[in-house]
This record gives sequence, structure tokens and C-alpha cells, in this order.
Amino acid sequence: MKSKVIFKILAKMNKIILPSYTKRRLNLSKASKFQLGIIYWRYIITTKSL
Repeated sequence: MKSKVIFKILAKMNKIILPSYTKRRLNLSKASKFQLGIIYWRYIITTKSL
């Protein structure tokens, strides 16, 4: 239960701090390794907060 709260806080921080590549219509095949890392990080945090 406690970890879920932490992941919800992290998800809100991700939304504020990290860029949203879906709004920019980033093509995943042309994304750099850094951009893919950010996408993966956001995905993991979001799924754990749900």
C-alpha cells in the first residue's frame, strides 16, 4: 500500500518534469536511446501506480 503512494507521487512528478513524446508525435523507430529510456521509465512508473 505504501509503495503505491510512492509510485503515484513519482507518476505526478514524471508528468510535470519529463517531456511527453506522445504529444510531440515522436516516431519510436527514430527515437534515441535516451528518449526510449525516458519512455520506458514513464511506462514502468505509470503501470505500478495504477
